Amino acid sequence: MQTILGANGSIANELAKTLPQYTKFIRLVSRNPRKINDTDEIFKADLLDATQTDKAVEGSEVVYLTAGLVYDIKIWQKNWPIIMQNVIDACKKHKAKLVFFDNVYMYGQVAEPMTENTPIKPNSKKGEVRAKIAGMIMDEVATGNLTALIARSADFYGPNTPLSFMNVMVLENQAKKKNAQLMITAHTKHSFTYTPDAGKATALLGNTPSAYNQVWHLPTDKNTLTGQEIVALGAAAFGQKPNYTVLPKWLLRALGWFVPVIGESVEMLYQNSNDYIFDSSKFEKAFDFQTTSYEEGIKKTVESYQS
Repeated sequence: MQTILGANGSIANELAKTLPQYTKFIRLVSRNPRKINDTDEIFKADLLDATQTDKAVEGSEVVYLTAGLVYDIKIWQKNWPIIMQNVIDACKKHKAKLVFFDNVYMYGQVAEPMTENTPIKPNSKKGEVRAKIAGMIMDEVATGNLTALIARSADFYGPNTPLSFMNVMVLENQAKKKNAQLMITAHTKHSFTYTPDAGKATALLGNTPSAYNQVWHLPTDKNTLTGQEIVALGAAAFGQKPNYTVLPKWLLRALGWFVPVIGESVEMLYQNSNDYIFDSSKFEKAFDFQTTSYEEGIKKTVESYQS
């Protein structure tokens, strides 16, 4: 049995589509899970409840934690450590391997491309939370009490990915024939991981025994683009002119008073002020994997809007 905790999110769905290559027995766990494959087992559970989490993990060989929380720092600070402890305890009890789908917030502002060896130096409250929960896993790994790996992604984009900044600010606006929106500048480079690639690669890692007890960056196109270049690819796929509006920091701060998700994103704007490059060379050297180019990924994402 391979179990996805936090089922039916963008990454979880891509992961669930891929897992039948490795197992016939897939359990999808969330408060309101829905089948992706006809043979999926669905299991309702609240990961904030230790007993429910224990029951959800019971019988699992591999557990994937792909849960996402509301983009609110108070919720993150309160709930993420509880969820992580519940999952770790359940995996230890039932001798299940743990695969945690993570992001890059714990690195903070960096001058060089991010690798698995980049120092953990968060400069945001959300980054501090991500550093804490990743540390909870690796501390257990270090003591030999848990077999686990961290699969780390850049900001992501792709078909049916409603929480992606690229989708929401660029491609959705273009789908509505509006100007794309970019934060702070159009001219810095920013890495994005394609969600189908992230799901396939996470499944591959989870089913590779030698991949455990370490951190992996998920495969991401090395040809990192500027915001302006992303807008141009989206516009070309839609058959439009590459029109865009740059939202300055002062405006985003002001909008944050009225739109909570924008207010929550202000502390992360350092990711846009300079080039923010994600390096997945470790994965690419270890596995024979065809990473989707930005041109192809944006084209397929545009097609998902058109269909």
